[in-house]
Amino acid sequence: MQQQDLLQLVDHLIQIGTALSTERNLDVLLEMVVDETRRFTRADGGTLFLVDEERGCLDWKIVQNETMGIRIGGTSEEELDEAIFRPIPLRKDGRPRLSNVSTWAANTGETANIADVYCEQDEWDFTGPLKFDRETGYRSKSMLVVPLRHHSSGVIGVLQLINAREETGEVVAFGERLEELTASLASQAAVAVRNAQLFTILEEQFEAFIRTIATAIDAKSPYTAGHVRRVVDITLRLADAIDAADEGPFADVHFDASARKALRVAGWMHDVGKVTTPEWVVDKATKLETIHDRIAEIQTRYEVLERDACIEALQAKLDRVRAQGPDADVSDIEARFSDTVAELRAEREFLETCNKGGEFMADEAVERVEAIAQRTWTTGGHARPLLTDDEVENLCIRKGTLTKDEIQIIRNHARVSLEMLSELPFTPELESVPEIAASHHEKLDGSGYPRGLGAEALSLPARILAVADIFEALTAADRPYKDALPASVVRRILHSMVEDNELDPDIVAFGMHSGVFDAYADEELLEEQRDVDFSEDS
Repeated sequence: MQQQDLLQLVDHLIQIGTALSTERNLDVLLEMVVDETRRFTRADGGTLFLVDEERGCLDWKIVQNETMGIRIGGTSEEELDEAIFRPIPLRKDGRPRLSNVSTWAANTGETANIADVYCEQDEWDFTGPLKFDRETGYRSKSMLVVPLRHHSSGVIGVLQLINAREETGEVVAFGERLEELTASLASQAAVAVRNAQLFTILEEQFEAFIRTIATAIDAKSPYTAGHVRRVVDITLRLADAIDAADEGPFADVHFDASARKALRVAGWMHDVGKVTTPEWVVDKATKLETIHDRIAEIQTRYEVLERDACIEALQAKLDRVRAQGPDADVSDIEARFSDTVAELRAEREFLETCNKGGEFMADEAVERVEAIAQRTWTTGGHARPLLTDDEVENLCIRKGTLTKDEIQIIRNHARVSLEMLSELPFTPELESVPEIAASHHEKLDGSGYPRGLGAEALSLPARILAVADIFEALTAADRPYKDALPASVVRRILHSMVEDNELDPDIVAFGMHSGVFDAYADEELLEEQRDVDFSEDS
């Protein structure tokens, strides 16, 4: 090798080393190692194994052969089939396996430079390459097997190159200088691969941690268990479908791996602020529920009123009989008692109905509750209001089961989520997570919370998460404060929210017409909820 060629090669190796040190995607990195070493050694083929310490074997990761048109693993479309590329055990009968040249390199940490595998069968078992040659007509000759040695982790992999070629195409042995340079690059590759592995482990641990936190928050309430998981599911279904769209408003929208990851993490973390929300507010199934449903106390008061009415009627009948004799007519007293009982029971049933909550409470119903509150009942010899001020306030909630103060407690979780997530040192690719996660209750018209952001301030990922959160809440069958809504009602509510400029119209329409909502419904909705398909024109 001429000095000028050597200098160019060294310069190229420096560039390769720089590229290896900045790559975090393990598949890309492994493929780069094989591509680049094959390039400067002019090797026809290359295989890269990684050590699986738990299983005690070498796992195939990259397989390439230019002559045979083989390119498997890494970023290629063809994945390695473990049934064909079986893991190679590093030990046999409890001892290091040295008969295979790759396991020899892994166990000894030494390099094997073989001029012709057909002439070295006494030292190593080349059954695999020779069988490949017989079946394909290929001719395996020179081979360079280099361990990927990490300074603290030991050998973490093995690089195997086959058939070095001259510029003329003639297969030659791997030169001593190429062996040294390849070993040097393998050492750099080992550091880069180990860093990428550790980076992957940290990412997996991070995502496992946030899933655990989200699951724990969901588990605070038996009614919301699974909410976060389902929101993440819907969010990613929408994002993937939008990414694949080749026409319509999202034809030019694409989510790369980093953007999709940020959206996924934001989905898992969007309700993290609920760690501060009291369970009794989250689980408030009726208007009067706190630790228990206080409608039972009101029912007891009506039982007392009926008892008092009964005593009063009996006393009146007794007084009349004493005054007029045993044949006295008491039918009017019995009629009044029957009317009183009917009125009391009707009031009680009315209050029980009010307690359940709903989409709307009419003015007449509110006025009737306030009128009932003027009634008194007697306990301990003292007359008391039939309904307390707090009970009246709760029973007169116009929509749902929460008072204004309780709504603010619920809404506070979005603000807390923003504050908590803003304190986390997210990497650059995840720096948008706090904004996405904390905006799932914002509305396009600026009436949402916690910041009252308008359309111009809401990113597409934040809008997708908002639609996913609403869709999950509307279709959920496990909420204590509402019955499972049929798809037709869900669709009508979504259209209404679009008309009111609350949700992104393009995302809602896309979710319906692309089949995303229907596919989710097929898996998650109860059979009785599927009265229509979301893709049908409403």
